[in-house]
Amino acid sequence: MLHNGSATRDIAFHEPAPYRRVAVIGGGAWGTALALAAQRAGRRTSLWVREAEAIAQIARTGRNPFLPDHAIPPAIATTADLAAALRGAELAVLVVPSQHLRGIASRVERLLPDGVPVVLCAKGIEADSGALMTQVIAEEMPGRPQAVLSGPSFAAEVAEDQPTAVTIAAEPGPDGIFAEGHHAARIAVSFASRHFRPYLSDDPVGVEVSGAVKNVLAIASGVIDGRGLGANPRAALLARGLAEISRLATALGGRPETVLGLSGAGDVMLTCSSPQSRNFSFGQALGAGRAPRTAQGAVVEGVANARSVLALAQRLGVAMPICEAVDRVVHHGLPVERAIAALLTGPLRAEPRNLEHRASIAHPALATPRRERVFA
Repeated sequence: MLHNGSATRDIAFHEPAPYRRVAVIGGGAWGTALALAAQRAGRRTSLWVREAEAIAQIARTGRNPFLPDHAIPPAIATTADLAAALRGAELAVLVVPSQHLRGIASRVERLLPDGVPVVLCAKGIEADSGALMTQVIAEEMPGRPQAVLSGPSFAAEVAEDQPTAVTIAAEPGPDGIFAEGHHAARIAVSFASRHFRPYLSDDPVGVEVSGAVKNVLAIASGVIDGRGLGANPRAALLARGLAEISRLATALGGRPETVLGLSGAGDVMLTCSSPQSRNFSFGQALGAGRAPRTAQGAVVEGVANARSVLALAQRLGVAMPICEAVDRVVHHGLPVERAIAALLTGPLRAEPRNLEHRASIAHPALATPRRERVFA
């Protein structure tokens, strides 16, 4: 069937079948919110929760301590038994911290029938290998269809059924991601509801890199807020942070236009502007003068990813000065004020990206001008 849009050429209209049974693996705030989204969309949903105390509280009160303001309907089967959560699943959604994905993926692979797709919701780059999350899955779950779910989406607001848009990204296959049998299209309709709207992308690399780097940028943005700085430095950080995402994504084979979408600019704007983001709150504490070990509470993905993103960028020869500054502050004790000063007084360069390497002008504010960036 063709749909004739006023601003577009005729396009094919598809109606892929949703996955009826969805297993969400990871019972933190985001996993719980996604289980609620799947259940609202009409899916039979199970939720695997690793923590025994959380399972006990859900059984007692109907609420997860990681998302305590939102009741979990009895229709969502919560369990600490991974095999039980996956039994009969047509789709597995992996919502675990990036540095723990490999171990969980290996366990899931032994329990999940061949051909059942997985959706990755972890945002990060593996510390030891420098692998993207899709590469981890390809190694631990070889040949299994996979997709990435990312975008501007705070767990609490998804749980509240606030209007939310996300991106489902996957390799296209011979007939493209919109084909009715393609797993990305089926995943999209499996989660789509009146207030939860997935978009489709065939650039998982661009989506993944955006999700990993935005957590690091959110720490930097929190530092700005914690130091009591204004709107100007935050705007500069967001714009130049998107440039860093674009450099790394394209170096890995992603497309720069992906960085301007929901999973890039959308998620950066969200995560870098609200204390609802653990990464932003962590940065606020750093900016206010608290040491990293005392500022960190729950899992803060940007802490591990500052190191892993920078290591990958340096291996590829990609300049990411903001990410390097965050890594130096968090992992090497560089004072915040020195990091900010170094970013502001590096050599003057050009933008956009295709002009960046045309010239480098020594910054006149320095008594002894530097010819190279402090942060590579």
